[in-house]
Amino acid sequence: MIWFSWEKRARRGEQLAAEYAACAEVLRFYAQVSRFQEGVYERLKRDGTGAMQPECLEADFPYLLGLIRRIGPGALAAKAEELERERPKFSDIALADSAADLTFFVRVLLQPYMEHRLNGTTPSAEGSPCTCPACGEKPQAAVLRGEGDGAKRWLVCSLCSREWEFRRVLCPACGEEDHVRLPVYTAAEFEHVRLEVCDGCQTYIKSIDLTKNGLAIPCVDELATVPLDLWAEEAGYTKLQRNIVGL
Repeated sequence: MIWFSWEKRARRGEQLAAEYAACAEVLRFYAQVSRFQEGVYERLKRDGTGAMQPECLEADFPYLLGLIRRIGPGALAAKAEELERERPKFSDIALADSAADLTFFVRVLLQPYMEHRLNGTTPSAEGSPCTCPACGEKPQAAVLRGEGDGAKRWLVCSLCSREWEFRRVLCPACGEEDHVRLPVYTAAEFEHVRLEVCDGCQTYIKSIDLTKNGLAIPCVDELATVPLDLWAEEAGYTKLQRNIVGL
């Protein structure tokens, strides 16, 4: 399992914002959110809360709403303002089947919570290999790391950031194994990022090739390649798991 600090994620977002003008605004927004998440994570470490529950995030929720009201894009800022007026409990939102417009707020707080809660734990081998062995969530991205004469494929959890090894020729959505139905697409402007698609279930996931760019951070570089998402959607594919900003 590989961990990237929140500060490294934020700095990578700022770096990529300078490189990819089309995604600069969302990357700068992500960098500020990442630094907020770092503060939540560090507080949880200091508190040493043991068997935590989402209720321990109640104090962070108003600060998150204030931040998003100030720096968020239009729809998110408006939703944050609405939540500030309504003052719901974060635990009620987190434990319910949240509406799509609440998912962002829930994920921003649950990500550092789950990273802290599961840090140092041994994941269970039970369940589907297509979902995180630690928390059961879908993968956000795949990662290729050099090993020997080739590269091993790993999946990165969209919630707790844990990584687990995964076969190269296997769809993480439906388990398709026929390589003919699992094409890979690339674009010259994103040399180290690939679209791995499945023609069986019509889903896709981005793969970050660290043998081509060792400085990449999967959750950030995935976010910086929105043009690949647009191409995939136009081609009729659906993303396996949307990222933190809903793309």
